[in-house]
Amino acid sequence: MEIFALGEGSYSVDATKKFIPFNPETDSKKDRPGSLFIHVNPFLIKTAADLIVLDAGLGYKDTRDELLLHQHIRNAGFDPDDVTLVLMSHLHYDHSGGLVVERNGQLEPSFPQAKHVIQRQEFDFALTGSSTSYHKEIFEALKNKADIDFVEGSGEYKPGIKYELSAGHSKYHQVFWIDTERQKVFFGGDELPEPEQLIRKFVAKYDYDGHRAAELRIQYGKKAAAEGYTCLFYHARATAIGTVNYRDEVFTVNAV
Repeated sequence: MEIFALGEGSYSVDATKKFIPFNPETDSKKDRPGSLFIHVNPFLIKTAADLIVLDAGLGYKDTRDELLLHQHIRNAGFDPDDVTLVLMSHLHYDHSGGLVVERNGQLEPSFPQAKHVIQRQEFDFALTGSSTSYHKEIFEALKNKADIDFVEGSGEYKPGIKYELSAGHSKYHQVFWIDTERQKVFFGGDELPEPEQLIRKFVAKYDYDGHRAAELRIQYGKKAAAEGYTCLFYHARATAIGTVNYRDEVFTVNAV
């Protein structure tokens, strides 16, 4: 198994829910009052059976009109058309924007050969357009053009890949446990988005159920430490891929 963090950079997010590129070396947080500052890291996993994308980033392009996500996959040594699975924790825009790419004025699936594993009720809610955290046009484009495997609740998608309905960050959020080729990987989406949220215990106001999400983070951290899972941190500032240690009720995370 090979694991790659496909970092898309840092962004500020204000009340309008717009993601504006933020360079910590040249930009000042003081110039963006009321904003949250996040980092975006989709992931790529190569196994003997699949080439897997875990969450799809913002869908931004580079100066050549190339999808950043596609270019990062190429930089890792693979072709975006060879992606076989796209595992989605949830469908907020900063995780789902890269599911589509604009070509000739139309939105097309970014990974037309892949199966997209999505909680059915998360997709149905995203299509309602009732929350600005979701961009409805993405899912309208995917509905008839992408190969979607809708799942419900928790279960095993295929040998070595389990999904778990967690419902902390969003109502139908899911996490993934991957156990194959003598390696174990946990992807917690926005319920374990960065190591700091494991180390500093707190309840986030932006979660659908903040108390549940906080409790789940502890559960995930303990299981990862006890069973030797490598954790993928989608919003990590520095340590996007790490292992967790838990001793004397204290978590530490080591970069991989």
